[in-house]
Amino acid sequence: MSGTEPMQQPPEPLEESQVSADRHPWSRYVAMGDSFTEGIGDPEPNSPGGYRGWADRVAEELGRGHEDFAYANLAVRGRLLQQIIDQQLAPCLALKPDLVTLSAGGNDLIRPGGDPDALAERLDPVVQILAMSGATVVLFNGPDTGSSVLGRIRSKVAIYNENLRTIAARHDAIIADMWSLRQLKDPQMWNEDRLHFSPLGHHTIAAMVLEALNVQHSLEPFSPKPLPPRSWREARSEDLVWAREYFVPWVIRRMRHRSSGDGIAPKRPTPGPVFGPGVPLGSGEGPLGLGDPVRH
Repeated sequence: MSGTEPMQQPPEPLEESQVSADRHPWSRYVAMGDSFTEGIGDPEPNSPGGYRGWADRVAEELGRGHEDFAYANLAVRGRLLQQIIDQQLAPCLALKPDLVTLSAGGNDLIRPGGDPDALAERLDPVVQILAMSGATVVLFNGPDTGSSVLGRIRSKVAIYNENLRTIAARHDAIIADMWSLRQLKDPQMWNEDRLHFSPLGHHTIAAMVLEALNVQHSLEPFSPKPLPPRSWREARSEDLVWAREYFVPWVIRRMRHRSSGDGIAPKRPTPGPVFGPGVPLGSGEGPLGLGDPVRH
């Protein structure tokens, strides 16, 4: 959604006491995935690993008024689907969560030859195992994007999304529907690398996840200020800077069979309480300079 389009009218903001009093059934949440779930694009020096992200934001909200609530995040940037299965499934099950979020496959799809049907076949038994453990499972589909990078694989993302809906229906999982989150078409929802989300994007996705879980929350929608118009020359210059700083290093890593996640450990490997900079939300320009909250 662009800054000039009206945003969907939100519910009345909840008082802190209302949010805390609202009960949900989960006491242990484990997040699995790659850079998206790790929180890349949403820097926060005071958070473990130096990033906050949508999963931390969700955990902050779920922990309000729940003294026994614990959260672990096993996600590591750059991980492919099979790496997530091999490295995160067993640790996740060992933590005995009653809520699991799983976002995987994006790094596979963006590579040449990424097959959305083959990926779904590998993902299906993983979701089955998580569901049989008794946990509520949340799966993320891919966005219909404001990112020029992901826009090039839009058809593969759409096929993968349909497969995810079938998997979710088969195993009674919940879909966190980023494809339908039209706000993500705004370029301000994306990091300057054009692949990860900005703090505003992570904030918006966290609110969507909580609504998919039917949990009341305090995350107000924020309306980004419209970007100034750019000339063709300015846009071309930005493209060249992006290619030099992000695309070329990515290609070099692929050629060397290296990953941005090499040597990186999960930022929250054991469950614990989470207290982030967004509890409570700030005022003025909003958390991390997100812009103005939508008022009605």
